[in-house]
Amino acid sequence: MEYTKCINYLLTVAQHEVFLIFSENLSQFGITPGQYGVLACLWQEESLTPKEIATILRVENSTISGVLDRMEKRGLIDRVLNPTNRRSISVKATKEGLSLKEPVQALIDQLNDQVLSIFSPQEKDELIGLLNRMCDQKG
Repeated sequence: MEYTKCINYLLTVAQHEVFLIFSENLSQFGITPGQYGVLACLWQEESLTPKEIATILRVENSTISGVLDRMEKRGLIDRVLNPTNRRSISVKATKEGLSLKEPVQALIDQLNDQVLSIFSPQEKDELIGLLNRMCDQKG
């Protein structure tokens, strides 16, 4: 098979192009696409453990730890020790992290529309459905 027809190649290149667009545009808020993912989780759930965030975002625990470190230094999140179990930590968005919710979500909607503008409404729905089906595959 020619490499340009390999699904891994195609998805990697497409993801890279989307990542660049999102990175460039999210930089105005001083966040990365990965940090947006964490904030989006916290905007929805308010408080999660690092492991829960990693599971939701489908990244390694070690990866999420570095992202959380940078976000905490930036003042976007707080790590809170559980008073009854000091080994348990929860992550919450700070006031600054919460203040980004509306403008960042508006930008994400705009960027999704921009990236998907090359597709008809039917193609867009089909693509999202197909990608969701791929994401739901098990082993």
